[in-house]
Amino acid sequence: MKIKLLGNLLLGFLATGGMASGTAIAQQAYPMLMSIEPIAAQIGNASDHTIKSRYTMEDAYRVIVSGEGVTAEVITPDPTGEPAKSPVQSLAVRFVVADDALPGVRQVRLATNNGVSTVAQLVIAHDPLVVETADNNVTSSATPFTIPATLCGGLEKAEDVDFYKFQAVQGQNVNFFVRCMKLQDLIHDLQTHADPILTLRDSNGSTIAASDNVFGADPFLNHTFAADGEYFVEIRDVRYQGNAYWQYAIEVSERPHVQVVFPLAVSSTEPTHVMTPIGYGLSEQPQGVIELPKSVSTGICTAGLVVDGKSRHSVPVVVDAGPFVTESSQPNDSPESAELVSLPVGIHGRIEQASDIDMYAFEAKKGERFTFEVFARRAGSSLDSHLRLLDSTGKQIQINDDLRDGKRTFSDSRIENWTVPADGRFILEVRDLNLRGGQEYVYFLKSSPANPCFRLFADTDKTLLTPGTSGVIFVRAERLSGFDGEIRLQVAGLPEGVTASEGRILAGAHLDGSVVLTVDKNAKPDVSNIEIRGVGSVKVADGQAEDLSVAATIYQEIYQPGGGRGHWPVETHSVSIGTPADILSVSVSPKEIMLKPGQSVTLDIELQRAPGFDKNVLLEVAYTHLNTVFGDPLPKGVTVDAAASNTLLTGGATQGKITLKAAADAVHAEKVQFAVMANVSLNFVMKTTYASPPIVLNVAP
Repeated sequence: MKIKLLGNLLLGFLATGGMASGTAIAQQAYPMLMSIEPIAAQIGNASDHTIKSRYTMEDAYRVIVSGEGVTAEVITPDPTGEPAKSPVQSLAVRFVVADDALPGVRQVRLATNNGVSTVAQLVIAHDPLVVETADNNVTSSATPFTIPATLCGGLEKAEDVDFYKFQAVQGQNVNFFVRCMKLQDLIHDLQTHADPILTLRDSNGSTIAASDNVFGADPFLNHTFAADGEYFVEIRDVRYQGNAYWQYAIEVSERPHVQVVFPLAVSSTEPTHVMTPIGYGLSEQPQGVIELPKSVSTGICTAGLVVDGKSRHSVPVVVDAGPFVTESSQPNDSPESAELVSLPVGIHGRIEQASDIDMYAFEAKKGERFTFEVFARRAGSSLDSHLRLLDSTGKQIQINDDLRDGKRTFSDSRIENWTVPADGRFILEVRDLNLRGGQEYVYFLKSSPANPCFRLFADTDKTLLTPGTSGVIFVRAERLSGFDGEIRLQVAGLPEGVTASEGRILAGAHLDGSVVLTVDKNAKPDVSNIEIRGVGSVKVADGQAEDLSVAATIYQEIYQPGGGRGHWPVETHSVSIGTPADILSVSVSPKEIMLKPGQSVTLDIELQRAPGFDKNVLLEVAYTHLNTVFGDPLPKGVTVDAAASNTLLTGGATQGKITLKAAADAVHAEKVQFAVMANVSLNFVMKTTYASPPIVLNVAP
């Protein structure tokens, strides 16, 4: 089974008997992780934490942590093995962090017999943890700590203010780095985020420094103390709001804070690189050595950085095949002084000061096609890039501010698939949108031929199976630079006992395809992270065809205010095998269909319900929510005839039907794979989806 949001909020909510209270309708629901307390763990140590969730975490048997160097285990709440008397929404977990683990943020999931959970995030920090005391809402009862430390707490309720006290000496330079709001992006059912503000006070309570929005809504302070004495750190929500799940970590240290590196991109052919770190508390001429992960592909990745042979950090970098050039020291802020480059090229540059503009000139021939992309904010830079393409006189040809990949918009810029109108000289212009600048305003400008290609996006981040059942994964293609070919879908890394029927995305304007997973009826509980890829045939420079293999970006669904369905990229798609649930099987007949244009065919559907489960079930083929289609593997011109279908199964009913209709102009298609989904309501918005084995559809010419 697979988790998905309600296709049509009103229809589905009423159809499945939803209640305003949000009480679960299903008998079995997967856990939605809401917080980890404390939110940080220290490198080289083991520590105990509490994970909180919506819906039960009973029978949790594995903790999955992204990256290397961090392991975890569930601390059994009742060693006698007695079943819980109420939903387990608070669970003790022990994290063990290796001495060589990279600092930064890790993604965490739980595997339970009810299925794999949504994603939570955990900070991996250098320094000892100091957890807030219960009464630290005034300076007189502030939680004490000694620098360095990682302060962990929560803004649990309205008007909550947390104080910590410490000693500092004259001339001491200290960084205060808050992680809070950004840790909440992946909390699936947390519709309002914290907006923390950090204040530094002296022993009299007077403000000596404050920080609000530096990294998103999260604060950062670098402060040099003017005198010896006792000081206070204060953190609160800027609106004085609170939430039981708003956790924070404040990393307090004299260690350098690295925001970004220059150059921002490194060669994919070399494992180590010497860079210049940029941030706070660094030496006059800092030097950093980057170590790329063992398995790395082109694009943005997180790498290890050692500064001046001492402190270890993690930083985002762009991995690229090159060739590279570095912006010269000569003025390049006008069409006349534009720096000459040859395409293709990757340019290491920086907007050094306010109102700085960088221009690069290149020669191109009529009919050539290029894509120009700025990497900056996505890799830690402060630059909000603004990219323009100009002719030789400075006249604008194209412009881009924010680029969009799939469902997400980014502050970086991209001009895609530009065709050269005539032989000549052209200019690329890079600046900050708000004409700001500084040493941390670095960028990597990649100019490359616009060859046909595609991007892939998987919806969602988890597939939940039970013995003898099936689940469906929807994959959407974003076609680029004229690519219109077929894309064959592939998966790797499935749990034992699970097989995949790997579908495809049809050629032409088709967007969606599906992979149907089926688990053996004797399979045991298990979980694993899988890789989803698509393979398409593309033409290369000499006109020959070669296979292009692309990994899918994985989206976790996010419950937005008002019942909307949002997305946030996560690192993994997890497939779990749980214990039998509300629906034991979804059977469909016939299993292969031949449709002629203008004809209809009816699928007979039968459910096997778990004993005692008589709640409403909604049958669907397309993956929709609020009239937006997120996945529809049917070929163009084939739709569900709602008037001729029976998709709402009430009162314990087990039989339904879906009628597919081919329009008169339906396109010819062979062996198109899809599945029938049986949706069971969890709450006002969320659904559990059970699927049939794969069905094959053919549309006659």
